[in-house]
Amino acid sequence: MGSTNVYRWTELPREDVRPGVSRTAFRGDGALMVMNWLEPGMEKKPHSHPFEQLAYILQGRVRFEIGDDVVEVGPGEVVRIPPDVVHCGEVVGDETAVNLDVFGPPRADYLHLTAYQENDFS
Repeated sequence: MGSTNVYRWTELPREDVRPGVSRTAFRGDGALMVMNWLEPGMEKKPHSHPFEQLAYILQGRVRFEIGDDVVEVGPGEVVRIPPDVVHCGEVVGDETAVNLDVFGPPRADYLHLTAYQENDFS
């Protein structure tokens, strides 16, 4: 087992996904957390994936389209996005939204975001 390390979200390597969207991640063996920074005016990108997604809003407001549902989620609120359901989100208002997504099991396509943790698992 690797040593126990503590990390600060704002100091982790951040990936620019597209204009107005950036993210970083932290993982365990069975789950992955992805912290997203969403800027007002970012482009909506409807998509789906085979992973269940739990979204927790820390700051700002996000309007999610999840299948046929449209919900607005604000600080301290959580929403579940089922696997394989088309969804997207957009910022409501002029404040940067910060949201934490949790995926289980960890998404292989996001593991590059956690390369800094390599020693935690050695």
